[in-house]
Amino acid sequence: MPMTLNGSPRHGLGKTRCADPCALVLFGASGDLTERKLVPALYNLMLDGLLPEDMAVVGTARRPLERDEFIAALRTGIEEHSRQPLDDERWQSLARRISYVSLGTEDDDGYRRLGEHLAAVDGEHGTAGNRLFYLATPPSAYPPIVKRLRETGLHRPSRDGAWCRVVVEKPIGHDLDSARQLNRAINEAFDERDVFRIDHYLGKETVQNLLVFRFANAIFEPLWSQKYLDHVQVTVSESIGVGSRGKYFEEAGMTRDMVQNHIFQLVCLTAMEPPVSLEPDAIRTEKVKVLQALRPVSPERAAEESVRGQYARGVVDDSRVQGYKEEDGVAPDSRSETYVAMRLFIDNWRWAGVPFYLRAGKRLEKRVTEIALQFRDVPHRLFHNDPPAANALVLRVQPDEGITLRFDAKVPGTSPTIKSEDMDFSYGRSFGADPPEAYERLLLDAMLGDSTLFIRRDEVEAAWAYIDRLEEGWSNDSSPLPEYTAGTWGPAEGDVLLARDGRTWRRP
Repeated sequence: MPMTLNGSPRHGLGKTRCADPCALVLFGASGDLTERKLVPALYNLMLDGLLPEDMAVVGTARRPLERDEFIAALRTGIEEHSRQPLDDERWQSLARRISYVSLGTEDDDGYRRLGEHLAAVDGEHGTAGNRLFYLATPPSAYPPIVKRLRETGLHRPSRDGAWCRVVVEKPIGHDLDSARQLNRAINEAFDERDVFRIDHYLGKETVQNLLVFRFANAIFEPLWSQKYLDHVQVTVSESIGVGSRGKYFEEAGMTRDMVQNHIFQLVCLTAMEPPVSLEPDAIRTEKVKVLQALRPVSPERAAEESVRGQYARGVVDDSRVQGYKEEDGVAPDSRSETYVAMRLFIDNWRWAGVPFYLRAGKRLEKRVTEIALQFRDVPHRLFHNDPPAANALVLRVQPDEGITLRFDAKVPGTSPTIKSEDMDFSYGRSFGADPPEAYERLLLDAMLGDSTLFIRRDEVEAAWAYIDRLEEGWSNDSSPLPEYTAGTWGPAEGDVLLARDGRTWRRP
């Protein structure tokens, strides 16, 4: 019989995906990520019967907190952000396994106390010496944390047969050089096989389904190449502004915040070759090959292959909003982009000559993430009345995760009128429930030691190598960034980028 937790049977992937007992150590546990994403994800995993019974959660942060105060904050986070409603009895069964240790990144004595606390947790909760360290902190804290873990021996298992792993959030550096330094610091403490660089987009169902859709369906994979595809568009748009992240955005911009990680991961999964197996490194190696095949853009051509912009005042969801330069923490002469569009090419046999158009922006018309594969037109049109758009295959990552295939059909009647129609698949409609949140899948995979949906060191560095050349070109351009009205689809220059090639952006 499958394992149960409080009477809840394991189902789906859980039948063969039983994680070992472990202690999950959350650095930055008093922060927003823990309250909004991580603990709600753990709670939902528990409800679905996917957590090991012998596990514990140890929160740690600089802020001194009483255990009851910490648990009360986590309960509030579940009430407000959980995919499934709070059940008090089930929550208490998880809360009993939660503890808190106050700890600064430079606090040597604190790390010794943490080690003693983890030893006690092993005895009380049967976590068998297995530890998953989750760094939900600013990236600047990663090196001192992993250094202290190494110096106190917490980076290595305390007993034979146990394991220690570390999960780190993006951004991994702000350019190639800083990414290499950060990766070196992490790998001085943890072997690469024990490092889980998280990108929550990879936990979304549609992103995971890309591999199944491509490689388990014979009708699609043969069409997935330059022979049949005209171009590919990847859109990641948000209707919200930078909010309280103005200071961060001034340093990062949309390209570093979104393109280098999320969008490049979508490109890799869309463009990769079939892996030799479903082993994590087999899949990740094919993703790296895509990044290595990106046609280099010289700094001199950066302006021709990309467009940047900033949002100005406008109306979003019937509310008037301020412009980027009016946001808190933003310099009045800022040159950080809130919108970026670019054209890139993948120079290999499958994709030769097929442009990939990428765009990402804040304060756009609506929130949507999608991958759209635009097929070539038929070689000769027999039907000439109002020729519709060419066929398209659209994978919706968010919201309403699913897949749409656009094709031409005859309108009923005596005249040969043609109209484009959509064949639509939605996870919610087809399976009767919304898919799990991304962090649920990723946390479970980290506990299982399955690195398939995590980013390898060479992936990070190959992506930064491409972005650095763009950034170098932009740094030599002192002209003002184009502005776009909040609530639109970006600056006119973004449309021109495609219009030069005789193409237009899709309207999601």
